[in-house]
Order: sequence, then C-alpha cells, then structure tokens
Amino acid sequence: MKRTAIDLADGRELIYFDERDDAVRDQPDRRDLPPPPPASQLRYDPLTDEWVAVAVHRQTRTFLPPANECPLDPSVGDRLTEIPAPDYDVVVFENRFPSLSGRVAEEPEEITPFTTVRPGLGRCEVVCFTSDHNASFASLPPRRVRTVLDALADRTEVLGELPGVEQVFCFENRGVEIGVTLHHPHGQIYAYPFVTPRTRALLAAARRHAERTGGGNLYADVLAAERATGDRVVTENEHWTAFVPAAARWPFEVHVAPHRVVPDIPALSDHERDAFGPLYLDLLRRFDGLFDMPMPYISAWHQAPVRVDRELGHLHLQLFSIRRATDKLKYLAGSESGMGVFINDISPEHAPICFAPPEQAGNRARGARDRAPRREGTAGCARHSREGWLIGARVPQVDRGQPSWTRLASCPSWSTRRADRSDAGRRGDTRRTEARRQSAGGLR
Repeated sequence: MKRTAIDLADGRELIYFDERDDAVRDQPDRRDLPPPPPASQLRYDPLTDEWVAVAVHRQTRTFLPPANECPLDPSVGDRLTEIPAPDYDVVVFENRFPSLSGRVAEEPEEITPFTTVRPGLGRCEVVCFTSDHNASFASLPPRRVRTVLDALADRTEVLGELPGVEQVFCFENRGVEIGVTLHHPHGQIYAYPFVTPRTRALLAAARRHAERTGGGNLYADVLAAERATGDRVVTENEHWTAFVPAAARWPFEVHVAPHRVVPDIPALSDHERDAFGPLYLDLLRRFDGLFDMPMPYISAWHQAPVRVDRELGHLHLQLFSIRRATDKLKYLAGSESGMGVFINDISPEHAPICFAPPEQAGNRARGARDRAPRREGTAGCARHSREGWLIGARVPQVDRGQPSWTRLASCPSWSTRRADRSDAGRRGDTRRTEARRQSAGGLR
C-alpha cells in the first residue's frame, strides 16, 4: 500500500492510500475555499458526568446533494470535489465541517461554576472507501477491505499520538434512515479528547470482571461462551467470529470480534486483517438480503483508549440496523432516549436464523424452537408463532431437504393459519346470516 499526503486549498490534510505503488498523486486542489471553521465548544454536563460538543457551523454542512454534485467523487474536468485526483482507491481527509478540530480561535468563557467549557480539540476525518459513487461497502472486493483496514490502522496510530486525544473511533453510517448526509460510500473517524461514555461503561464492567476473576478479560470470556454454545453465532473463520449478543439492543445486531485479544486495529496481524474482509463482506450481504433492500446500518469499531486501561479492552466491530421489518424502523423513543433502557422487538436467539445459509436453517430453527418458551394457544412454525416480526423478512426455509429462500408470509403453517381463520370467518358469516333470516321470518 502506498501512502501519499497532500494539503487541500484551505489547509486541511488529505491522504491517498493506493493499492499500486506506481500511483501518482500530484494533482493540486484548484478550488477557492474559505478557511476551515474554528474548533467547537465542549460543555461538561455535571448531572451525567459527560461532555457535549456544540458545533454550530455544522448546520450549514452539505446535505444529500444530487449525484452529480457529490463532494466525495473524484475531480473530473471542471467539476472540482474534495478529492483532486480523477480516480482513487481509498482516501482519508479532514472533515470540512468537523465536530472536533485543532483550530482553536479563542478560549470559551465560563457559563456557570458547574458547567466547564473548553475548546473541542480533536480531529474528525472522512474515509472514502471507493471512487465509485454507486457502490457500497458490501460490493467491495476483499483486497479493498484490507486497504480500508490498513488505512484505519494508520489513522488510529497517527491520531492517537496527537496531544490531548484519548480515544479514536472509526465508523460507517449507511442509509438515509440512519441519518447520512452524503450517499457516496464512506466512513468517518473521530479523535476524542476524552474517553467516551460508552467506552467508560464497558471498561468499568471489564475492570469489575478482572477483579473478580483474577485478571480475566470480560469480552474475551463472553466471546468464548458464545462460541461454545453457538446459539447466536452467525459465521466464523480461523481468526474471527460474528455473533448476535445475548442482550442485543437493536433489531439486528452482530458483533465481529477477533479470537486473539488485541486493543485496537493497529494490533491486528496480517493474517487477521486478511481474514476479516471475506467474513465481513459476507455478513453485510446477508444484511442486505434480509429484506431484499439496502439495509441501513451503523458499523462501529470499539477500540481501547489511547492512554489508559488498554489491557481491559478487546477490539470488536458492532454492526447494527434500525430496520426491524420491511416497512418498520426501530425508533429510540421514551424508554431508550429518556431513560437509556433499550427494548428489543426481536429475540437474539432467532435473529441468527435470518442470517443463516439455507442449508443450516432447519437445524437452527429447530434448536431455537426447542429453546423458546412455550406459549399456550400457539400453532404453526416456530418462527411465526413465536416471532411475528419475521413476517415480510426473507428467511431460509427447508422443503424436503432442498434449501431455498422464501418469505415467511408464504410459510405453509402461516398460510394454513390464515386459511383456517378465513374458513372460520366464512362459517361465522353463514351462521349469522341464517340467524338474521330466521329472525326476519319471525317478525313477518
């Protein structure tokens, strides 16, 4: 991989990560740009012990432009974009509308004695996975996934060395349902000047586990337990396992974790990096195949902090979607947004059935059926009677030993139940009609 760094017209840094060593990246940025905005404000909430970034300049950021005005496409002719080159493999550059940056204009004034205010020091970067505007991460070849992973490792190391940075977070938002403002396939990297609330909670639990067990790694132990039971494992290879967490918060949520305990992406070996791509691409394609439409998702790398508690961390990728049915999304309403208590509409034991290859579907369905709690008055297949949410999902069926993908709504037991209800309804209508006739005859 060849790495080439340049400066954009407004002084922001851009880095090309090329798969060919002979790639030439000498195209200048010919745009006339204003200076980047100053750093945001960080305000401390004493009630929750959390920091909030106030970045008012982001109100004017580019929002879902037409395809011919996408700023992440290569520059061609007089159409100038964020990437000066006419083509590229992977590109990383400083976000033009950052939540965090190193450009401090002035020290913010105190608001109250309880609310500390400081500059939003840090860095926000954009990661373009491909120059193809119409592609998706799932359509990339494994070699490109390796290039992306190497780029994330590079940025994690470099950003982690910046003064004041405490944590580096790499992620991808996909889909307007999630809130993306650009359709071009891309991810982002945040370098925070503090350890984030989610990571603090994970580390606190890991620390308690280590104290109870004499040094055990909590995530490694959870991963081992999931691999041992296999109930929620979606797929795995020599170096990685993808599984649905037993306490999944989201309708479809999968963790992808290396078998070896490593704190972050740079610590992955060449073999682990190579093995990640095929497994992850297969998982993304299963997500897209679930409802026969592009699946909105967030793909979030959980890495150990830069300077503290690194021995407690265990690198893993959290992939989750807010789509719970073909025409339904999971919204974070009162309980989730107000109290932080998640309510999942989908059983973590049944979610892997949807992702399973057809040849494994029968055994998975039978196992889930046997473990599911019994309910009085239910009939039909286990996936319908116990998990009505699957209606409309593209789930694997096994018919006379021949695996195939089908809609649950056409499942024989579901169709039979519908027919039974229809027949009962017709019989009821006949009885009611006859009763009305007799009543009318009596009145006459």
